Amino acid sequence: MARDWTDLFITDGATSAAAPAAGEDEPERRRGFFRRLRSNLSKTREALGAEIQATLLDGDVDEETWERLEEALIMADVGATTTARVVGELEEEATGGSITGGEVLGDRLAEMLAELARTGEDRIDLRQSPTVIMAVGVNGTGKTTTIGKLAWHLQQELGLKVVLGAADTFRAAAVEQLAGWAKRAGCEIVTGREGSDPGAVAFEAIKQARASGADVVIIDTAGRLHTQDNLMAELAKVRRVISKQIEDAPHETLLTVDATTGQNGLRQAKLFSEVVPVDGIVLTKLDGTAKGGIALAIAGELGIPVKLIGIGEALEDLRPFDADEYARALLS
Repeated sequence: MARDWTDLFITDGATSAAAPAAGEDEPERRRGFFRRLRSNLSKTREALGAEIQATLLDGDVDEETWERLEEALIMADVGATTTARVVGELEEEATGGSITGGEVLGDRLAEMLAELARTGEDRIDLRQSPTVIMAVGVNGTGKTTTIGKLAWHLQQELGLKVVLGAADTFRAAAVEQLAGWAKRAGCEIVTGREGSDPGAVAFEAIKQARASGADVVIIDTAGRLHTQDNLMAELAKVRRVISKQIEDAPHETLLTVDATTGQNGLRQAKLFSEVVPVDGIVLTKLDGTAKGGIALAIAGELGIPVKLIGIGEALEDLRPFDADEYARALLS
Protein backbone atom coordinates (compact mmCIF):
# COMPACT_ATOMS: atom_id res chain seq x y z
CA MET A 1 0.00 0.00 0.00
CA ALA A 2 1.04 3.60 -0.53
CA ARG A 3 2.93 5.52 2.11
CA ASP A 4 0.66 7.77 4.11
CA TRP A 5 1.29 11.16 5.69
CA THR A 6 2.12 9.62 9.05
CA ASP A 7 4.81 7.56 7.30
CA LEU A 8 6.41 10.67 5.80
CA PHE A 9 6.89 12.71 8.95
CA ILE A 10 9.07 12.15 11.99
CA THR A 11 7.27 13.50 15.06
CA ASP A 12 7.62 13.18 18.80
CA GLY A 13 4.32 11.29 18.83
CA ALA A 14 2.46 14.13 20.50
CA THR A 15 0.22 15.22 17.64
CA SER A 16 -2.81 17.31 18.43
CA ALA A 17 -6.11 15.78 19.46
CA ALA A 18 -7.45 17.42 16.29
CA ALA A 19 -5.61 14.81 14.22
CA PRO A 20 -8.08 12.17 13.06
CA ALA A 21 -7.36 8.53 13.86
CA ALA A 22 -6.77 6.17 10.95
CA GLY A 23 -10.12 4.65 10.06
CA GLU A 24 -11.08 1.29 8.67
CA ASP A 25 -11.15 2.81 5.20
CA GLU A 26 -7.44 3.77 5.33
CA PRO A 27 -6.20 0.68 3.42
CA GLU A 28 -8.72 1.39 0.67
CA ARG A 29 -7.60 5.04 0.56
CA ARG A 30 -4.03 3.93 0.02
CA ARG A 31 -5.00 1.44 -2.67
CA GLY A 32 -7.10 4.14 -4.31
CA PHE A 33 -4.10 6.44 -4.49
CA PHE A 34 -2.01 3.74 -6.12
CA ARG A 35 -4.71 3.30 -8.76
CA ARG A 36 -4.67 7.07 -9.43
CA LEU A 37 -0.87 7.08 -9.52
CA ARG A 38 -0.79 4.22 -11.99
CA SER A 39 -3.42 5.94 -14.13
CA ASN A 40 -1.64 9.28 -14.07
CA LEU A 41 1.70 7.72 -14.92
CA SER A 42 0.15 6.10 -17.97
CA LYS A 43 2.08 8.26 -20.43
CA THR A 44 5.41 7.25 -18.94
CA ARG A 45 4.31 3.64 -18.57
CA GLU A 46 3.08 3.44 -22.17
CA ALA A 47 6.45 4.71 -23.37
CA LEU A 48 8.47 2.59 -20.99
CA GLY A 49 6.37 -0.44 -20.07
CA ALA A 50 5.51 -1.49 -23.61
CA GLU A 51 9.15 -1.40 -24.64
CA ILE A 52 10.22 -3.35 -21.55
CA GLN A 53 7.47 -5.89 -22.18
CA ALA A 54 8.73 -6.39 -25.73
CA THR A 55 12.37 -6.36 -24.66
CA LEU A 56 12.44 -8.52 -21.53
CA LEU A 57 9.37 -10.70 -21.75
CA ASP A 58 8.66 -11.38 -25.41
CA GLY A 59 12.05 -12.36 -26.77
CA ASP A 60 15.48 -13.80 -26.12
CA VAL A 61 17.78 -11.75 -23.89
CA ASP A 62 20.81 -10.70 -25.91
CA GLU A 63 22.97 -7.62 -26.56
CA GLU A 64 20.11 -5.94 -28.41
CA THR A 65 17.93 -6.43 -25.33
CA TRP A 66 20.16 -4.22 -23.20
CA GLU A 67 20.44 -1.56 -25.91
CA ARG A 68 16.66 -1.39 -26.27
CA LEU A 69 16.22 -1.26 -22.52
CA GLU A 70 18.69 1.62 -22.28
CA GLU A 71 16.82 3.51 -25.00
CA ALA A 72 13.49 2.99 -23.24
CA LEU A 73 14.77 4.24 -19.88
CA ILE A 74 16.47 7.26 -21.44
CA MET A 75 13.28 8.14 -23.32
CA ALA A 76 11.46 8.12 -19.98
CA ASP A 77 14.06 10.62 -18.70
CA VAL A 78 15.71 8.30 -16.23
CA GLY A 79 18.93 9.90 -17.50
CA ALA A 80 21.95 8.48 -19.33
CA THR A 81 24.16 8.08 -16.25
CA THR A 82 21.49 6.43 -14.12
CA THR A 83 20.31 4.26 -17.01
CA ALA A 84 23.82 2.99 -17.71
CA ARG A 85 24.22 2.01 -14.07
CA VAL A 86 20.88 0.22 -13.83
CA VAL A 87 21.18 -1.65 -17.12
CA GLY A 88 24.81 -2.53 -16.42
CA GLU A 89 23.93 -4.08 -13.06
CA LEU A 90 20.93 -5.92 -14.50
CA GLU A 91 22.98 -7.31 -17.38
CA GLU A 92 25.71 -8.41 -14.98
CA GLU A 93 23.21 -10.27 -12.81
CA ALA A 94 21.62 -11.89 -15.85
CA THR A 95 24.98 -12.89 -17.33
CA GLY A 96 26.14 -14.27 -14.00
CA GLY A 97 23.07 -16.48 -13.82
CA SER A 98 21.69 -15.02 -10.59
CA ILE A 99 18.48 -14.10 -12.40
CA THR A 100 16.98 -15.86 -15.39
CA GLY A 101 13.87 -15.47 -17.50
CA GLY A 102 12.16 -12.40 -18.83
CA GLU A 103 9.53 -12.04 -16.10
CA VAL A 104 12.16 -12.35 -13.35
CA LEU A 105 14.25 -9.73 -15.13
CA GLY A 106 11.26 -7.40 -15.20
CA ASP A 107 10.65 -7.90 -11.47
CA ARG A 108 14.32 -7.32 -10.72
CA LEU A 109 14.27 -4.12 -12.79
CA ALA A 110 11.35 -2.85 -10.71
CA GLU A 111 13.31 -3.66 -7.53
CA MET A 112 16.38 -1.85 -8.82
CA LEU A 113 14.41 1.26 -9.78
CA ALA A 114 12.80 1.33 -6.34
CA GLU A 115 16.20 0.92 -4.65
CA LEU A 116 17.55 3.74 -6.76
CA ALA A 117 14.69 6.04 -5.74
CA ARG A 118 15.24 5.32 -2.03
CA THR A 119 18.15 7.65 -1.42
CA GLY A 120 19.09 9.70 1.61
CA GLU A 121 16.60 10.63 4.33
CA ASP A 122 13.21 10.41 2.66
CA ARG A 123 11.23 11.57 5.70
CA ILE A 124 10.63 15.08 7.06
CA ASP A 125 11.60 15.70 10.67
CA LEU A 126 8.98 17.77 12.51
CA ARG A 127 10.38 17.40 16.02
CA GLN A 128 11.68 20.98 16.21
CA SER A 129 9.23 23.52 17.61
CA PRO A 130 8.56 25.23 15.33
CA THR A 131 9.90 23.27 12.37
CA VAL A 132 10.80 25.64 9.53
CA ILE A 133 10.28 24.41 5.97
CA MET A 134 11.53 26.56 3.10
CA ALA A 135 9.99 26.00 -0.33
CA VAL A 136 12.03 26.89 -3.43
CA GLY A 137 11.70 26.41 -7.17
CA VAL A 138 11.17 28.14 -10.50
CA ASN A 139 7.96 29.82 -11.62
CA GLY A 140 5.21 27.56 -12.87
CA THR A 141 6.24 24.37 -11.05
CA GLY A 142 3.27 24.43 -8.67
CA LYS A 143 5.32 25.50 -5.64
CA THR A 144 2.72 27.75 -4.01
CA THR A 145 -0.08 25.25 -4.59
CA THR A 146 2.09 22.53 -3.07
CA ILE A 147 2.68 24.67 0.03
CA GLY A 148 -1.05 25.20 0.45
CA LYS A 149 -1.83 21.51 0.09
CA LEU A 150 1.00 20.55 2.45
CA ALA A 151 -0.30 22.99 5.08
CA TRP A 152 -3.80 21.51 4.71
CA HIS A 153 -2.54 17.96 5.19
CA LEU A 154 -0.36 18.90 8.18
CA GLN A 155 -3.37 20.45 9.86
CA GLN A 156 -6.02 17.94 8.82
CA GLU A 157 -4.03 14.69 8.86
CA LEU A 158 -1.65 15.37 11.77
CA GLY A 159 -3.52 18.07 13.68
CA LEU A 160 -0.53 20.44 13.63
CA LYS A 161 -0.70 24.22 13.80
CA VAL A 162 0.87 25.80 10.70
CA VAL A 163 1.97 29.35 9.84
CA LEU A 164 2.66 30.34 6.24
CA GLY A 165 5.19 33.02 5.30
CA ALA A 166 4.48 34.69 1.95
CA ALA A 167 8.08 35.67 1.16
CA ASP A 168 7.42 35.76 -2.59
CA THR A 169 6.97 39.52 -2.51
CA PHE A 170 7.74 40.03 -6.21
CA ARG A 171 4.51 38.53 -7.50
CA ALA A 172 1.29 39.87 -5.98
CA ALA A 173 -0.64 36.89 -7.31
CA ALA A 174 1.58 34.54 -5.31
CA VAL A 175 0.61 36.24 -2.03
CA GLU A 176 -3.08 36.17 -2.97
CA GLN A 177 -2.84 32.51 -3.95
CA LEU A 178 -1.11 31.57 -0.71
CA ALA A 179 -3.62 33.61 1.32
CA GLY A 180 -6.40 31.61 -0.34
CA TRP A 181 -4.74 28.38 0.67
CA ALA A 182 -4.19 29.65 4.23
CA LYS A 183 -7.91 30.35 4.51
CA ARG A 184 -8.78 26.93 3.10
CA ALA A 185 -6.35 25.15 5.42
CA GLY A 186 -7.35 27.24 8.41
CA CYS A 187 -3.84 28.45 9.20
CA GLU A 188 -2.19 31.79 9.85
CA ILE A 189 -0.29 33.68 7.16
CA VAL A 190 2.29 36.47 7.34
CA THR A 191 2.59 38.74 4.31
CA GLY A 192 4.53 41.84 3.29
CA ARG A 193 4.03 44.67 0.84
CA GLU A 194 4.70 43.94 -2.82
CA GLY A 195 8.43 44.35 -3.45
CA SER A 196 9.32 44.31 0.24
CA ASP A 197 12.26 42.37 1.65
CA PRO A 198 11.51 38.61 1.51
CA GLY A 199 13.87 37.99 4.41
CA ALA A 200 11.84 40.32 6.60
CA VAL A 201 8.65 38.37 5.83
CA ALA A 202 10.37 35.09 6.68
CA PHE A 203 11.66 36.62 9.91
CA GLU A 204 8.18 37.82 10.93
CA ALA A 205 6.58 34.49 10.05
CA ILE A 206 8.93 32.62 12.37
CA LYS A 207 8.46 35.25 15.07
CA GLN A 208 4.68 34.88 14.85
CA ALA A 209 4.91 31.10 14.87
CA ARG A 210 6.94 31.16 18.07
CA ALA A 211 4.54 33.60 19.70
CA SER A 212 1.46 31.56 18.79
CA GLY A 213 2.97 28.16 19.59
CA ALA A 214 2.77 26.89 16.01
CA ASP A 215 4.28 23.53 15.13
CA VAL A 216 5.38 24.25 11.56
CA VAL A 217 6.30 27.33 9.52
CA ILE A 218 6.35 27.03 5.74
CA ILE A 219 8.16 29.85 3.91
CA ASP A 220 7.24 30.45 0.27
CA THR A 221 10.05 32.07 -1.73
CA ALA A 222 9.94 33.86 -5.07
CA GLY A 223 9.89 31.54 -8.06
CA ARG A 224 13.16 32.12 -9.82
CA LEU A 225 15.05 30.71 -12.75
CA HIS A 226 18.13 28.79 -11.73
CA THR A 227 20.05 30.95 -14.25
CA GLN A 228 19.25 34.22 -12.43
CA ASP A 229 22.30 34.69 -10.25
CA ASN A 230 21.00 37.72 -8.35
CA LEU A 231 17.76 36.00 -7.37
CA MET A 232 19.58 32.83 -6.41
CA ALA A 233 21.86 34.92 -4.19
CA GLU A 234 18.78 36.42 -2.57
CA LEU A 235 17.51 32.92 -1.85
CA ALA A 236 20.70 32.24 0.08
CA LYS A 237 20.11 35.52 1.96
CA VAL A 238 16.60 34.44 3.00
CA ARG A 239 18.09 31.24 4.34
CA ARG A 240 20.64 33.20 6.37
CA VAL A 241 17.89 35.40 7.84
CA ILE A 242 15.95 32.30 8.86
CA SER A 243 19.01 30.79 10.54
CA LYS A 244 19.46 33.96 12.60
CA GLN A 245 16.01 33.38 14.09
CA ILE A 246 16.58 29.68 14.75
CA GLU A 247 20.16 28.46 14.56
CA ASP A 248 19.65 25.23 12.62
CA ALA A 249 16.74 26.44 10.49
CA PRO A 250 15.42 25.97 7.92
CA HIS A 251 15.09 22.38 9.03
CA GLU A 252 13.85 21.28 5.63
CA THR A 253 14.30 22.82 2.18
CA LEU A 254 11.97 21.42 -0.46
CA LEU A 255 12.55 22.06 -4.16
CA THR A 256 9.48 21.81 -6.38
CA VAL A 257 10.26 20.39 -9.83
CA ASP A 258 7.83 20.18 -12.76
CA ALA A 259 8.11 16.61 -14.08
CA THR A 260 7.17 17.70 -17.60
CA THR A 261 10.51 19.54 -17.92
CA GLY A 262 12.41 16.25 -17.89
CA GLN A 263 16.18 16.61 -17.76
CA ASN A 264 15.88 20.36 -17.21
CA GLY A 265 14.41 19.46 -13.83
CA LEU A 266 17.62 17.58 -13.03
CA ARG A 267 19.65 20.67 -13.93
CA GLN A 268 17.40 22.84 -11.73
CA ALA A 269 17.90 20.48 -8.80
CA LYS A 270 21.66 20.52 -9.30
CA LEU A 271 21.96 24.31 -9.44
CA PHE A 272 19.53 25.02 -6.61
CA SER A 273 21.41 22.57 -4.38
CA GLU A 274 24.58 24.54 -5.04
CA VAL A 275 22.94 27.68 -3.58
CA VAL A 276 21.00 26.19 -0.67
CA PRO A 277 21.10 22.67 0.78
CA VAL A 278 18.10 20.89 -0.78
CA ASP A 279 16.73 18.16 1.50
CA GLY A 280 13.99 16.85 -0.74
CA ILE A 281 12.13 17.14 -4.03
CA VAL A 282 8.45 17.73 -4.66
CA LEU A 283 7.79 16.33 -8.13
CA THR A 284 4.63 17.83 -9.63
CA LYS A 285 2.55 17.40 -12.81
CA LEU A 286 3.29 13.70 -13.13
CA ASP A 287 -0.18 13.28 -14.60
CA GLY A 288 0.79 15.14 -17.77
CA THR A 289 4.15 13.71 -18.75
CA ALA A 290 5.90 10.74 -20.30
CA LYS A 291 9.05 11.80 -18.41
CA GLY A 292 8.23 10.27 -15.04
CA GLY A 293 11.69 8.72 -14.86
CA ILE A 294 13.10 12.10 -13.82
CA ALA A 295 12.45 11.11 -10.17
CA LEU A 296 14.99 8.34 -10.62
CA ALA A 297 17.49 10.61 -12.36
CA ILE A 298 17.43 13.15 -9.53
CA ALA A 299 17.76 10.45 -6.86
CA GLY A 300 20.42 8.52 -8.75
CA GLU A 301 22.62 11.38 -9.90
CA LEU A 302 22.24 13.91 -7.08
CA GLY A 303 21.33 11.72 -4.13
CA ILE A 304 18.38 14.00 -3.30
CA PRO A 305 15.27 12.04 -2.29
CA VAL A 306 11.86 12.71 -3.79
CA LYS A 307 9.57 13.20 -0.79
CA LEU A 308 6.28 14.34 -2.31
CA ILE A 309 4.61 13.90 -5.69
CA GLY A 310 1.72 15.69 -7.34
CA ILE A 311 -0.48 13.81 -9.79
CA GLY A 312 -3.38 16.23 -10.17
CA GLU A 313 -5.19 19.31 -8.90
CA ALA A 314 -7.13 17.78 -6.00
CA LEU A 315 -5.91 17.96 -2.41
CA GLU A 316 -5.47 14.19 -2.26
CA ASP A 317 -3.31 14.29 -5.41
CA LEU A 318 -0.35 15.58 -3.39
CA ARG A 319 1.02 12.51 -1.65
CA PRO A 320 4.16 11.17 0.03
CA PHE A 321 6.47 9.51 -2.47
CA ASP A 322 6.66 5.73 -2.23
CA ALA A 323 9.59 4.23 -4.15
CA ASP A 324 8.15 0.72 -4.44
CA GLU A 325 4.74 1.74 -5.71
CA TYR A 326 6.30 4.31 -8.02
CA ALA A 327 8.43 1.64 -9.68
CA ARG A 328 5.42 -0.68 -9.94
CA ALA A 329 3.28 2.08 -11.41
CA LEU A 330 5.97 2.84 -14.00
CA LEU A 331 6.38 -0.74 -15.16
CA SER A 332 3.26 -2.73 -14.40
